[in-house]
Amino acid sequence: MSIKDNLLLQIKDAMKAKNKPLLEALRFISAGIKQAEIDGQTTLGDEEVIAILTKMLKQRRDAEQQYRDANREELANKEASEAAIIQSFLPEQLSEAEIETMITDAIVAASAESMKDMGKVMGMLKPKLQGRADMGLVSKKLKTQLSS
Repeated sequence: MSIKDNLLLQIKDAMKAKNKPLLEALRFISAGIKQAEIDGQTTLGDEEVIAILTKMLKQRRDAEQQYRDANREELANKEASEAAIIQSFLPEQLSEAEIETMITDAIVAASAESMKDMGKVMGMLKPKLQGRADMGLVSKKLKTQLSS
């Protein structure tokens, strides 16, 4: 089942259960996907949907942190719950050891030797890790490995 089909089923279930917070978050996700389809005048596949969901997840986490910094716990908790709902549609996250292994393999495959090669290595890693790992964390780990 595609991510969009799963999303529609969960929207229906939330409507039947009269779960307003969940329904609101699911509709927000659906609207973001539909907007991207309209903008691109195309039907999105799972890969494109994962990219959109990853971006939404990052926005929620950033907003949550800003609300926590401003001592607005009720808004931070709302963002955290929406982030958890978005996360449920993404593929299972890789462990740090798996990420480290993939980075090492990409460095070897690209014959990378210095920070100048970072773009080439990230270009190889991004399609494999999109939605399965925090790309900011991947970037930090890659910088560490390339600088040592």
